Amino acid sequence: MKKAIIEAKNVSFTYEGAPSPAVQDVSLTVTEGEFLAILGRNGSGKSTFAKLLNALQLPSSGQLTVNGIRPETEDDCYEVRKSCGMVFQNPDNQIVTTIVEEDCAFGLENLGTPPQEIRARVDDALRSVGMSDYAQASPSMLSGGQKQRIAVAGVLAMKPRIIVFDESTAMLDPIGRRDVFSLARKLNLEEGITIVWITHFMEEAALADRLVVMDSGRIALEGAPREVFARTEQVLSLGLDVPEMMKLADALRQAGVKLPEGLMTVNEMAVELSGRPHAAPNAAAEAPEEKAAAPGGKAVIEVRDLTHVYMAGTPFEAKALDSVSLDIAQGEFIGIIGHTGSGKSTLISHLNGLEKSLPGEVKVNGVDLGDKDTNLIDVRRNVGLVFQYPEYQLFEETVAKDVAYGPTNLGLDPNEIDARVTWALKQVGLDPAEVAEKSPFELSGGQKRRVAIAGVLAMKPAILILDEPAAGLDPQGRRDMLQLIRGIHDNGTTVVMVSHSMDDVGRFCDKLYVLSKGEIAYSGTPAEVFTHDRRLHEIGLDVPECAKLARRLREAGFDMPADIYRTEDVCAAIVRNLNAGGEAAC
Repeated sequence: MKKAIIEAKNVSFTYEGAPSPAVQDVSLTVTEGEFLAILGRNGSGKSTFAKLLNALQLPSSGQLTVNGIRPETEDDCYEVRKSCGMVFQNPDNQIVTTIVEEDCAFGLENLGTPPQEIRARVDDALRSVGMSDYAQASPSMLSGGQKQRIAVAGVLAMKPRIIVFDESTAMLDPIGRRDVFSLARKLNLEEGITIVWITHFMEEAALADRLVVMDSGRIALEGAPREVFARTEQVLSLGLDVPEMMKLADALRQAGVKLPEGLMTVNEMAVELSGRPHAAPNAAAEAPEEKAAAPGGKAVIEVRDLTHVYMAGTPFEAKALDSVSLDIAQGEFIGIIGHTGSGKSTLISHLNGLEKSLPGEVKVNGVDLGDKDTNLIDVRRNVGLVFQYPEYQLFEETVAKDVAYGPTNLGLDPNEIDARVTWALKQVGLDPAEVAEKSPFELSGGQKRRVAIAGVLAMKPAILILDEPAAGLDPQGRRDMLQLIRGIHDNGTTVVMVSHSMDDVGRFCDKLYVLSKGEIAYSGTPAEVFTHDRRLHEIGLDVPECAKLARRLREAGFDMPADIYRTEDVCAAIVRNLNAGGEAAC
């Protein structure tokens, strides 16, 4: 029987000045070599509990033992951190030097490790994460996924017995996310390192040995993934979600298809269905009609042959955009997708003149942004940009002042400014009476994003550009944010959204542009783009889970249209196939 490596008994922690504990009466045992996933909505206490495990915070009450050590003194905390490493959500917050191998050696140098041993450990750690070829590179020139691997290597070089990953894949593209998760699983299975994996991605949690769901600082659910996700209603009530295949399984059962409980992955569902009698190829109904791109409408944004090079003429020269051309029509909901470092953020920063490049041309409503006589202030009134970390756009002492900042700079009448602040806060689902006089920094992560968007909406732009607006949010927060954006679009605003979530862009966007290495690889409706699933995988992207299942079933002989990806459409196609094959399904 494996022994406990983490033991928490009635552990609580309260931040100074907070009205209630962030972690409340948590009792939890983690055994050596276990892969534990922790879920919970934003503010549930996950990250605070992670900091307790790494002795970045000490319990206010209760007992915590990590690798046999109780973190009570400074020396105790030092020993805990040697045995329990931590990888944060944003690798930029963890990388401290200008050369990869020096960053990997940083912790060992602070421990006073002999130089010869540092050399060996750094080489081993970089080899373990597949980054040996980048030892002399600058971390600032790496992709997000590569940076996260470097952060893992720096922790791994310390030879910890436990590694805590605190939403370490939240900002990565689909393949980068998969690679970091696979690396953690490899360290767990091959080297016996205990993993505590904190995530908002249900498909990651489904692959853990055990799940813990936190709510309001307490443990709300605990058990094997199948056991926890089987309690679908309770999971949803906690602001979370269940894996997509479980949703599909529920839809199929409602349509009369008999399925065993607990199907969570594409592979499990494909294996379960592929052997059943089904329609012959080309016998099933046509694919459902895909939502067409917004018809008509003049081009409000025109990009022609846009090229952008960072640090031109230096050893770090990098071409971010290479002859990009695209059009965005009035009223469209456009998705821009691509691997980390593909040029997405660079592209959208040109769309309201934050960046200017030659060669290339960018026009907004026919106005050339590269013309020295163009008034960019007028352009930015019409083109609102919400950054990847929108909370970084907040800076005023109250929410009302922050939202009013743009209208004030427009020189509007005070009464008009107040009216716009009230209107914008209501548009993003915030009660002005409740939040207007609060500091924006007192709000939750989701509320901060809403305030940042309200500040842009108060300018009443005709075009809204959002860079990963839902990244890092819990499933309920993500759903709320995307519904908010859809509502803004439905009210007549042209929306351009950068995202790493194929499910999100498939559900909301009229048209997609796929960037790869600074070039447009594909464009079209989501259904058209997702038919290139293998090529998308090669360039660091993915397709929705149901699109993967549809391909698996086509390969098994099912008559599944090539361009379906939505749960309801895949469900309908499966039912048609099984009915045609003689299986009872209503």
